Amino acid sequence: MGSAIPEIDSILGVFADLLPTSAALHEPEIAGNEWAYVKQCLDSGWVSSAGQHIGRFEGALSDFTGAAHAVATVTGTAALHTCLMLAGVKADDEVIVPALTFVATTNAVAYMAAHPHFADSEERTLGLDAAKLEAHLSDITDVKDGACINRLTGRRISAAVCMHTFGHPVDLDALAEVCGRFKITLIEDAAESLGSYYKGRHTGNHGRLAALSFNGNKVMTTGGGGAVLTNDAELAVAAKHLTTTAKLPHAFEFIHDRTAYNYRLPNINAALGLAQMEQLASKLDRKRTLAASYRDAFRTVSGLRFFEEPENCSSNYWLNVLVLDKDRRDVRDDILVAANAAGFGCRPVWRPMHMLAPYRDCARMDLSVAEDLYGRIINIPSSPGLAGSPNNGA
Repeated sequence: MGSAIPEIDSILGVFADLLPTSAALHEPEIAGNEWAYVKQCLDSGWVSSAGQHIGRFEGALSDFTGAAHAVATVTGTAALHTCLMLAGVKADDEVIVPALTFVATTNAVAYMAAHPHFADSEERTLGLDAAKLEAHLSDITDVKDGACINRLTGRRISAAVCMHTFGHPVDLDALAEVCGRFKITLIEDAAESLGSYYKGRHTGNHGRLAALSFNGNKVMTTGGGGAVLTNDAELAVAAKHLTTTAKLPHAFEFIHDRTAYNYRLPNINAALGLAQMEQLASKLDRKRTLAASYRDAFRTVSGLRFFEEPENCSSNYWLNVLVLDKDRRDVRDDILVAANAAGFGCRPVWRPMHMLAPYRDCARMDLSVAEDLYGRIINIPSSPGLAGSPNNGA
């Protein structure tokens, strides 16, 4: 018997045609040298924050992304926290962050004793709306002595964190121009966008700093983990120092020159990541193949659209996205219940940050687009294995 909601039957029909009988939202894929590299760590005893695999993994990240420097960290949130410190964010500053993001983006600002200042998204990219941000800053701020001051709060707005939602790059040129005009440091939360390109250049290269994530549900994984990307050699040195408890080199003494963090990625996790990097091209190819299959299949489904990469961008399609028509937002939860009951892992987008208890009183612009998208976005199964087996030569 069919559902009274036609979108449910259509979506489940697409899944039945394209996917196995059940499919998780996004599963890690272990298909290469993971066992061998991890065994090297175990056999050598180098399993913690030193060892050859860390440097090799960082080199592979740098080579792949084109960033001059990569510093591996224990989580993506730790990487973003480090970026904020290196960008000079101070206690009581404000930091522009999208309202439509994963909570870690906002939590990292709170770790600095700074204040999140929520900005709206654009439907074209799902990321920060540069034009709307420029109008907002023009309305509420003054630039004095090289700093952007919020007239309403008296606080400095020191940085803006753009997040490449589900791997789709934001309009980086426009955001960089706005940040330059208002003397705000641009940081990229590239946690979801490994393998995504903006105008032919990998994400993470347009801001002063960027953060990657290698959680178990990302395109590739180190179990947990992340990395700071930068093209500034001094910032790279500082990032490594901050993430290794600010310990100064010495033959036997423990000398630390500032309060810092034990954020270094363990060698055993880097070994896993190094093997995953060897398979990354295959994963990305298959994820784009899956996205193309979804795109074609959903073209004839009414009441929704499949979200495609923005113009002049190449996305990794980390999580594939359905966007319900505005007049069908009321069926989102029914679709989620039916899909998950049928064995197909689907989820809504994150609840916007200003709707969460810790952040309800934060500064914000009009967030009508983020609020609207919250009720209309559904993520659908996106694992690379859904488009075939790996072909990595491992």
